[in-house]
Amino acid sequence: MAIKFQYNKTSLQQQEKQLKVRVRALPTIKSKESALRMAVKKTKGEVEKLERQLEEEIQGYQSMVALWNEFDPTLITVKDVRLSSRKVAGVVVPELDGIDYETKPFSLFNSPSWYAEGINLLTTLATTGIKAEFFSLKLEFLEFARKKTTQKVNLFEKVQIPGYIDAIRKIKRYLEDEESLSKASQKIMRENIAKEALKNKKEEEDL
Repeated sequence: MAIKFQYNKTSLQQQEKQLKVRVRALPTIKSKESALRMAVKKTKGEVEKLERQLEEEIQGYQSMVALWNEFDPTLITVKDVRLSSRKVAGVVVPELDGIDYETKPFSLFNSPSWYAEGINLLTTLATTGIKAEFFSLKLEFLEFARKKTTQKVNLFEKVQIPGYIDAIRKIKRYLEDEESLSKASQKIMRENIAKEALKNKKEEEDL
């Protein structure tokens, strides 16, 4: 991205102002990137942990596979997934507050004795699965925010700040050269005026 500027004092002031804004903002953006990077790492660990836990829970229930044919899966449904939000380094991040289930009533006398345990097992599996899915989505969200922040850090650090410094240097050099030329011109003009005045004076004396 090329920095647009003009070779005058107004443009110089604008470039200096823009440079100051970015130099001042850079440490804050870097801190934000660091905080988001840590949040990404932590969330990634949560996702891996929950995925392992879900796999272990499914493996642990393999012994009951034959019984699941007798189970009525409509007995339990997810009623609500409660979410809230909090800020991480100025970025609004979703939080999982809880999962509400609805269990249909069933006859303890006419249903198999393990139905109650089956409902508990399904609740555990569903909770782990929903948490794993939620943290995966949260990870994607944080990764996107972190990438955008990293892009801004790179834009400031590698493009805009060096660009403004270069523009300021060029404008200052041009203005200095212009001033030197102006001073040189003024000196020549003064010398010429002095010579002309001296010449006129001599001509007057000769008369």
